[in-house]
Amino acid sequence: MAVKMRLTRMGDKKHPFYRVVVTDSRKARSGEYIDQIGYVDPLKSPAEIHLDVEKAKDWLSKGVQPTETVKSYLVTVGAIQKSDKLSAPKTNNKKKKS
Repeated sequence: MAVKMRLTRMGDKKHPFYRVVVTDSRKARSGEYIDQIGYVDPLKSPAEIHLDVEKAKDWLSKGVQPTETVKSYLVTVGAIQKSDKLSAPKTNNKKKKS
């Protein structure tokens, strides 16, 4: 089972906030989840980030892979350290028209 730490969207139309959840990667974005770690409200300035650092560290020690966005939030709250390596650049493999 591939378990990920990712965001699930909540809130009204044009007023989103997100829960940080641990879920099976095959489940729907806003579907069933295993555990809720915290929430993020990006509409506030600065973005309001509430994460249970102990739960996050526990899940990371079990091998859960966070998404890029969740990883940046974990670095912000101090749950993990920012890695020196940069992620691989995304390539654009579209053919150019001649």
